[in-house]
Amino acid sequence: MNDSPAQTADAPDPAAPASYFQRHVFFCLNKRENGEACCADHNADAMFAYCKEQAKQQGLAGPGKVRINKAGCLDRCSAGPVAVVYPEAVWYTYVDQADIDEIIESHLKNGKVVQRLLVPPEAGR
Repeated sequence: MNDSPAQTADAPDPAAPASYFQRHVFFCLNKRENGEACCADHNADAMFAYCKEQAKQQGLAGPGKVRINKAGCLDRCSAGPVAVVYPEAVWYTYVDQADIDEIIESHLKNGKVVQRLLVPPEAGR
């Protein structure tokens, strides 16, 4: 993980057309039956459900706000479990609800990337 100072997620281009959602968060929920690494082996489904519920409870979900989505394989299995926040294309890994809470508070609410939870750039399948 990266321990550099906090950075701010890039602001949307004011010249670009308005997006239906401000941010999309995709959680990989892929399950591999062949024994290869996969996000489903790391409680990804429960963390997706928790994030979705927290976004609703905190008034972050809905048009013009945040959408929490399920995804199939995002091809970053070696860093799993993973979630990616668009439009900034910030890739996170997480362990528990406290990590999800930090992503919600820092990134989704305040636009600040959680450096300690970033997926290393070289991590792939």
